[in-house]
Amino acid sequence: MVKQESGPVPGRPSCLLYFLSSSSCSSAWAELLVEAKPRDYGLNLKANPRSNVYCNSCNVGLGWKSSSLFTHLNFLPNSTSCNGAVLSHKQPHKFVSPRASASADPLLVKAARGDPVNRPPAWMMRQAGRYMAVYRKLAEKYPSFRERSETTDLIVQISLQPWEAFRPDGVIIFSDILTPLPAFGVPFDIEEVRGPVIHSPIRSEEDLKALHPIDLEKLQFVGESLRILRKQVGEQAAVLGFVGAPWTIATYIVEGGTTRTYTTIKSMCHTAPHLLRTLLSHLSKAIAEYIIFQVESGAHCIQIFDSWGGQLPPDMWESWSKPYINEIVRVVKEKCPQTPLVLYINGNGGLLERMKGTGVDVIGLDWTVDMADGRKRLGNDVSIQGNVDPAYLFSPLPALADEIKRVVKCAGTKGHILNLGHGVLVGTPEEAVAHFFDVAKSFEFDSQSESYAVGATNMVA
Repeated sequence: MVKQESGPVPGRPSCLLYFLSSSSCSSAWAELLVEAKPRDYGLNLKANPRSNVYCNSCNVGLGWKSSSLFTHLNFLPNSTSCNGAVLSHKQPHKFVSPRASASADPLLVKAARGDPVNRPPAWMMRQAGRYMAVYRKLAEKYPSFRERSETTDLIVQISLQPWEAFRPDGVIIFSDILTPLPAFGVPFDIEEVRGPVIHSPIRSEEDLKALHPIDLEKLQFVGESLRILRKQVGEQAAVLGFVGAPWTIATYIVEGGTTRTYTTIKSMCHTAPHLLRTLLSHLSKAIAEYIIFQVESGAHCIQIFDSWGGQLPPDMWESWSKPYINEIVRVVKEKCPQTPLVLYINGNGGLLERMKGTGVDVIGLDWTVDMADGRKRLGNDVSIQGNVDPAYLFSPLPALADEIKRVVKCAGTKGHILNLGHGVLVGTPEEAVAHFFDVAKSFEFDSQSESYAVGATNMVA
């Protein structure tokens, strides 16, 4: 059992929750349900020197210059843009890393790059949240999810809760994928029954006029929180930021909130494709700027959550999600080439090879993908993350340990970040979470190992 240390209060990693059974919803919504499940969080990993895969054709089909609306929305590239994305933020208080060399990088960052490590780094999606007694106590005092996720002191306190309790290798900022929406013209509320609600969904060219370039001054609580977390954690663990992918964010903006069918936005792919592409292009620009802002504020790594990308057939994902992720990766790599990016999609078994084509550094596997098969399909030139079934945390501890060992063995000794295949479930015993991290820290890889091979035996646990 990991010793509970005194200090800042636990923090729940931001993440996208899945609504009811397997369907996900915003973290904010999950917070409203007694059995709600927080959301997937974001994590940003260092640039992978093994791969120079950058998409040079990511503008294809994006429709960036095809509408007069781009003039109104200030979408067109200009001399101050970064690869076509207007970077409007002033970059206040840019974080300056004290690192002298890559050898000082946190273990998680090294694994994200595919560098040799002595054990698999571990963190959990939703590693902070309602399963922790200290979080529940804090939530009673501050019942508003938006207050908890938009107030610097509370963000830091909550983000550090699992760090103080379990010492994971990643500390993710407590936030939500919907947090940046008001900063580019999409206000939202959180209602007790409905969850996140966007009262003016975007479904016409007239609606698009409400959008504007992202105003990062409205997100200073995010930047300040990341700076504090970086100072608190130092290089002992990776500070993780995260964002939602354009398609996933668009589902909320078009549907007006959470949905179980996605019928409005899916039909828009055929009835108003130009409108939808204009929206997705705007989101790509805003999200790319938001990632750069998080990196400049101190995030070691960024995770992109395309939580609802798995709701699309693979060929539709190729057309309506991948090009916009490609564009984000291109812009971020241009500005922050040493920052690793992770891509996670819930229900991604049919998308793995397509996900790799985005040029991210790490692919997150959900628990429905066999780790050995995932590694075989993705190869050794990209790192992987995952993918223990969250339900294993309700099993006897020896069974949990055996599953962790199986996953690590199948992933190999390089390029693997140990995680769950989704977020920690509400009601998960804290003892099981502590045991998860204890087992992860018990591995000792052969220092001579260069293995990505499935079933690698050069490890001790």
